[in-house]
Amino acid sequence: MTRQPLLVGKTVLLVIDIQAGAFMEGYSAGIPEVADYRERMRRACTLIENARALSVPVVFLQECHRPDFVDYGRELDGAEGIHLLENDPGTRIAEETGFTSKDYLVRKRRYSAFFGTELEILLKGLKAETLLLVGGMTDVCIHYTFADAHQHDYYCRVAEDALGGTSEEAHRAALAAMEYLQSGAVSTVDALTEALEQQSRRVA
Repeated sequence: MTRQPLLVGKTVLLVIDIQAGAFMEGYSAGIPEVADYRERMRRACTLIENARALSVPVVFLQECHRPDFVDYGRELDGAEGIHLLENDPGTRIAEETGFTSKDYLVRKRRYSAFFGTELEILLKGLKAETLLLVGGMTDVCIHYTFADAHQHDYYCRVAEDALGGTSEEAHRAALAAMEYLQSGAVSTVDALTEALEQQSRRVA
């Protein structure tokens, strides 16, 4: 398989479902997660901060569901319980991300950030070519968003140390599946930060 450069053209960071509950003591979102999930989300916040400093657009994705459960669809047929309701304090975007009302925010009702949302319109407006993905869950929302982005012909990269899966086994399997689609897709916060810095210097 042809290995492409780490970053190609305009780069946009997608922050997927880093919501307040991830940092709330004793909070359960009704979804299983790796033991060090919170630390991985802190690593994601480091990349967010670095991207902002380099003027890379940051788009926040927020999974949320209506209190009457009407938009869950088949989402509760598997291992997940009721989670991320609109009126739940754990559903808001985590303050640790530095999120403000001036940031790009796309709400979603399904796992993929592309399904039934305006994300594609936003990315076209931003002239995005490469998408960086951080957040959770590696084997669910990250994986499905990656697959849809791949089919929309974006170059996709994930920071494996800034992703949290429903288990370590599922996390690793999802990374392998994404790497199968795009060679070199799996990277780290440090490597992506270095690539963004190099890209910024070239543009300057």
